[in-house]
Amino acid sequence: MGRGAPVVTLTGPSAADPTTDDPREPGGPDRPATARLGRVLRAVPVPLALVAMIGLAGVVLGRVYAGGVLTALVLGAAVGSVLVSVAARRLPSWLVAPISVLAMAGWTAWSLRLTATRAELPGGFAEVAADAARNGIPRLLTAMIPVEPTPDTVLVPLVAAWLAGLAGAEVALRAGRVLLGYLPPLLLYAGALYVVGPNADPAIRPTLALVAVAVLGLAVSAQPSTAGGDPAAGLAPAVRTAVRARLAAASAAGVAVVVALAALLGPLVAARVQDRPVDPRRYVEPPQVETLDENPLIRISGWALNPEQKLLDVRTERPAGPTAVPPPTGDPAGGGEPAEELALRIRLAVLSDYDGVTWRVGATYRNAGRILPAAAPAPDSTVETVRQEITVADLTGRLLPAVATPREVTGARVAYDPATGTLIRPEGLIPGLRYTVTSERERPDVNLLATANVPAGDQVARVLRVADGVPEPLRRLATQLAEENGAPYARALAVEQFLAEHYRLVADAPSGHAYPNLNFFLFGPRNGGGQRGTSEQFAAAFAVLGRLTGLPTRVVVGFESTGDGPVRAADAYAWPEVLFEGLGWVPFDPLPRPDQEPRPVEEDFRPQPEDPPPSEVPEPTLEPTAEPEPAAAPGPPVDGGGVPTPVLVGGGAGGVLLLVGALLLTLLLMRRSLTRARLERGDPGQRIAGAWREVTDALRLAGHPVGGDLAATEVAARAHRALAAAHRAGLPWDTADPGADGSRSGMADLGVDGPPAAPGHALAGPVGAAVDELADLLNQVAFAPGTATGEQAARAATVATAYVDALRAARPWWRRLLWSLHPGPLRHRSQTR
Repeated sequence: MGRGAPVVTLTGPSAADPTTDDPREPGGPDRPATARLGRVLRAVPVPLALVAMIGLAGVVLGRVYAGGVLTALVLGAAVGSVLVSVAARRLPSWLVAPISVLAMAGWTAWSLRLTATRAELPGGFAEVAADAARNGIPRLLTAMIPVEPTPDTVLVPLVAAWLAGLAGAEVALRAGRVLLGYLPPLLLYAGALYVVGPNADPAIRPTLALVAVAVLGLAVSAQPSTAGGDPAAGLAPAVRTAVRARLAAASAAGVAVVVALAALLGPLVAARVQDRPVDPRRYVEPPQVETLDENPLIRISGWALNPEQKLLDVRTERPAGPTAVPPPTGDPAGGGEPAEELALRIRLAVLSDYDGVTWRVGATYRNAGRILPAAAPAPDSTVETVRQEITVADLTGRLLPAVATPREVTGARVAYDPATGTLIRPEGLIPGLRYTVTSERERPDVNLLATANVPAGDQVARVLRVADGVPEPLRRLATQLAEENGAPYARALAVEQFLAEHYRLVADAPSGHAYPNLNFFLFGPRNGGGQRGTSEQFAAAFAVLGRLTGLPTRVVVGFESTGDGPVRAADAYAWPEVLFEGLGWVPFDPLPRPDQEPRPVEEDFRPQPEDPPPSEVPEPTLEPTAEPEPAAAPGPPVDGGGVPTPVLVGGGAGGVLLLVGALLLTLLLMRRSLTRARLERGDPGQRIAGAWREVTDALRLAGHPVGGDLAATEVAARAHRALAAAHRAGLPWDTADPGADGSRSGMADLGVDGPPAAPGHALAGPVGAAVDELADLLNQVAFAPGTATGEQAARAATVATAYVDALRAARPWWRRLLWSLHPGPLRHRSQTR
């Protein structure tokens, strides 16, 4: 086209317009209808492709959900979002988003109501929707698989699907950028794959279907070429040549980019095909129990002292007609009895971890829906379905009581641990809470127990672990019971019978199940409080003795109920369980019978002889005795010219003072050497334990000794209170001695630079937090050996030194002088807490 060529504008129908209505054109009046049909057919594939891609993302995510509800809801969100954009394509672009969001709110509200009704969740719709909005993401990532479709687990996928459909439709349909419009559905699909992680098989078929749908949508929606098939047709020769060259160069560059990306990314993708995907649940903390529930075993003694306190109300439904089931301990000689006559054991918590001081709940709870995962029962076992309606009265905490093993819970939102079969309510128990739980009460075939073996290996190392520091009498008793009984079931029965025959069950025994407590319970004098305890000591002693004999054991805390009526504090008790291959966990009952008088332990326990047997006593050696010297003849004393008496007295006094000084200097050096050895020698774990012993020794010296039955966090809380109380009644800040590093009371290491506003007030914050940090480090060393670092050990030494200096600074001046000379820490150097 020349520079001065006139520009011709076509304002009417022409042969170049494929949509003309001029009947004179080839094709006559049918040509416009055909053109419109073609445009419609070209416009349909892109919305369908967007809907299909979002629906495939729902299919991928739905693999970890129970049923197909989530997939259907996501597909509905895809259809709704794309249809709204298609219907509003003639409206201004700024108006489409508000309309689509309103439609999304309606669809989401209907979906939440549907899932809440299906899950039988308590509360009104507004409460359920608000809870889902607050906790949607964490509950989705902490929910147990398969995830039950509930408002809090479907809200995020629904909103993400609708927004992906809205964004994709607007970009692909309104802006005409089809490939760019595919980006939101692709991101949604990638997010679904990430959320599923390793919890389902690889999504090969959905991925291939996604690619096929995307390619088909691009191919069908492509604009037709001109009549000659050449986009440069009709242009001047020079311009046509330039256009063709640019198109060829662009095509070649695009192909080169695609080939380069395939060459670079192909090997990387192929190498990771067999890799296990990352589970995003590892980055989200699951629901936790409260400190009160971490060790519910210590609540037994408190409940025993308030036997009439009502904890629960229970109503039980069981299959009609008596069903013969074995007794609780599985005694083959015990025979069966009607199920209605057997007391139901309502389980509260399962404690699998023991560190020599405390039994703890080691469960990992996951948010669960109404239906809980089912596990295959043991072969030849009897399974009875029990349905209970439980109303909470005075029971506190988060642990939710239920008959083992729960399969369905309604009326309360729960988190579940499949390994132990226990439940918690993350929001905590409140009086009047009513829920219904359906359980499968499993009883193994007791005829197989006599020949059953117990598992071994890493899978059960947790329930076989025996912490260091076992008292020697416990080891000798376990050895004696194991020597007399070879089979695992025989050993378990021997431990059960020994405890039931030799010890007394009382309600006023103090709480405690650390090694020293169990040693006193088993071997302490009867007239001094020994050989008597609550079910806490019986169950803990059985579990420890069982582990010492090679039995995988755990302790269970719960209630014994008749099935209907109130459950009171007197019904709370603990019992041990032993794991047998092919039979599962079998409960035992080491409690004495009510009409049985315990026998003295000495009758059946062989104590270790203190003296060697007579055959090993060495014969005495006879040596000649010296002749006695003749007695001196009587007469006046002879003055031998000895040292004068004053000199003797002065020398003796000086020698005593010198001896006392040497003793004090020796004590000082030994104390400093002990502190240096604790804080500077050994691996990081040993140095952290040494720092902890420095803190407990300081509490002893300050008049606040801690018993061996307290957990580290409890000791830290007591240390915090002791320091605050000491500084409230002690010296002003500016009279405190400098710490070991020269700082005032060693507090500079903890970030406290000046005097507190009030004695004991400012100290409670930084020092208490630091001691809590030291307690956490000690728990890390106990439960994850080998993970402590040198920096953590150095921090533990700093915290311990600062705390000891601060506590010592609050003492009177003469007590501070005696602090470093006190021999107490030297006597307790072997203590571990």
